[in-house]
Amino acid sequence: MPPLRIKRYLLTGLLTFIPLWVTWLVFKFVLGMLAGIGAPLVDTLLRVLALIAPHAAAALNTQWLTFIIALLLTLGSLYLLGFIANRVIGQRFLNGFDGLLARIPLVQTIYGGTKKLMAVLQNKPSGMQRVVLIDFPRQGMKVVGFVTRVMLEEGSGREMAAVYIPTTPNPTGGYLELVPVEELTPTDWTMDQAMAFIISGGAVAPDTLPASTTRLPGKS
Repeated sequence: MPPLRIKRYLLTGLLTFIPLWVTWLVFKFVLGMLAGIGAPLVDTLLRVLALIAPHAAAALNTQWLTFIIALLLTLGSLYLLGFIANRVIGQRFLNGFDGLLARIPLVQTIYGGTKKLMAVLQNKPSGMQRVVLIDFPRQGMKVVGFVTRVMLEEGSGREMAAVYIPTTPNPTGGYLELVPVEELTPTDWTMDQAMAFIISGGAVAPDTLPASTTRLPGKS
């Protein structure tokens, strides 16, 4: 077989494999995180089962099986939580739970801040574009960011936007930048389009990018 054909086949195979590999890494991270939530409960159940039926507990105590059980328990719990949260009684319970956590300073800071971030990213903004481009880490280099809040700078009265910059391909980590509103470049991207762009490393992207930096209407 000619060397050029071998190189072409290897390159084609590599380009076919990379999307599958990146998808697997993302799913592995998400599934591992979900399974990690249910792992303590599975360990407890196996200890209890070992007292009643040692042989059954030993048969179930394998890494892949406990992973699947923990994942299913977490998914079932999340579904049940979402089902309850959509009911009036569930909403009252969650409001009472939020009130309880509000009395614990450190816990409220973490829980309340994370909950507000999730609400901001889920709700469609009014009067300002959520997905923007900013100069980062230096001028001339652009990154995709999500505007979470706009504040007024004391003295100058400038509007400063809090912009969350997720990392690729894992968007759960990132940076928080305070950027003057006039330096933001608005886009017409939806959250789904922006997340697809970030997770795919830019492979899933529109054909054009906004170039001009125009002032966005602020919202405090």
